[in-house]
Amino acid sequence: MKTLYFDCASGISGDMVLGALTELVGDENYLIKELQKLNIDGFKIEISKSMKKGITGTHVNVIVDGEDEYGHIHHPGDHGHDHEHHHGHDHHHEHDHHHDHGHGHHHDHDHGHGHHHDHVHRNLDDVNAIIDNSSLNERTRDLARRIFLRVARAESKVHNKPLDQVHFHEVGAIDSIIDIVGTAILIDKINPDRVLSGIVNEGYGFIECAHGTMSVPVPATSEIFAASGVKFRQIDVDTELVTPTGAAIIAELAEEYIPMPSMSVSGIGWGAGTKDLKIPNLLKVYLGDSNREADTGENDFIVMETNIDDCPGEILGYTMELLFKKGALDVFYTPVFMKKNRPAYLLTVTCHEADMERLQTVIFRETTTTGIRYRREERTKLPWQEVVLNTPCGDVRGKKAVYKGETYIYPEYESIKKAAQASDVPLKELYGRYK
Repeated sequence: MKTLYFDCASGISGDMVLGALTELVGDENYLIKELQKLNIDGFKIEISKSMKKGITGTHVNVIVDGEDEYGHIHHPGDHGHDHEHHHGHDHHHEHDHHHDHGHGHHHDHDHGHGHHHDHVHRNLDDVNAIIDNSSLNERTRDLARRIFLRVARAESKVHNKPLDQVHFHEVGAIDSIIDIVGTAILIDKINPDRVLSGIVNEGYGFIECAHGTMSVPVPATSEIFAASGVKFRQIDVDTELVTPTGAAIIAELAEEYIPMPSMSVSGIGWGAGTKDLKIPNLLKVYLGDSNREADTGENDFIVMETNIDDCPGEILGYTMELLFKKGALDVFYTPVFMKKNRPAYLLTVTCHEADMERLQTVIFRETTTTGIRYRREERTKLPWQEVVLNTPCGDVRGKKAVYKGETYIYPEYESIKKAAQASDVPLKELYGRYK
């Protein structure tokens, strides 16, 4: 199972995510080329190497009309300056880090259309229109919209405004669009089966912004954390480590916040922040193969059950689909009779303990039950491998398991069904070869 694991020991921001994922993709030109599909001008992307406590990472900086997200004016060949914290309207927010570039590379997307700082504002509909009108694929557009929606919802609550009245300053909006769409582009390229994260570390103290002095985490980041169930903690670093954009990205991507599971690592991406901290200011993202069974062991097998007597069959079927999608090992219904002789269904869900809370949430949200009982059990599972089975109707996929010297072969249903239909042969005849 291809897995991305985010180690947010030094927090997370949009530029750090872009840096780490760019390293994993291994081709910065891929990001640049795909961003051109947004069909917007007036920005530059600077990709550079930065050393943090002896560790080299990649930093991706977005410059709009010569001004980066920190409010610093850039000139050709201008590197190594300190930047002050800059906020646009409606509290657009990014890392208050001092810029620390190594050898930078500029990618210019200003084709002469001339975006000027005339305080142009964009709301969520405007941002979505830019995303929808791009030539990016639908998976990328959908992920970008979902991440941006998390930011907008948080800003909406903080400022007590409807979503359509939350506005983003021109520079802030472009910067966020590039950070978020760029993340979606790189995630789509890597195409992980799942994304996990450790506990997200945030700093403490206060920062200065356009609205005055604010405590860390800032309001928008706090609201994103609260709305998504991100697991975070404050550590002894007197500054902001998590931006609203970074919070929205990890909230949308990560399905769990756990210690790194057992996995064979094929690559590590290091995304550099810009401030020099007492800890390495780097986001570390692992890419590798993991096995959900191995994450928690074979002895954490959970069986959950609940009786349901007042829920339509369509809802029960939909719930089963969601449970499988959210990681259930098995889901099934058993007809039962409840009190007052009412026909009902017993819903049984088997899962690993790490998935239990997420699956209970699905059951409570989607069905009418008000209680779930559970127990821990053990099981014996035969190791198996995929095989190709030769049949008179062509090759089909199957599984082979070995136990105490005995070999068991089972055809994969959808594959053998397709072969039977194509050859107009009874399915039972093909199945009979392996029974």
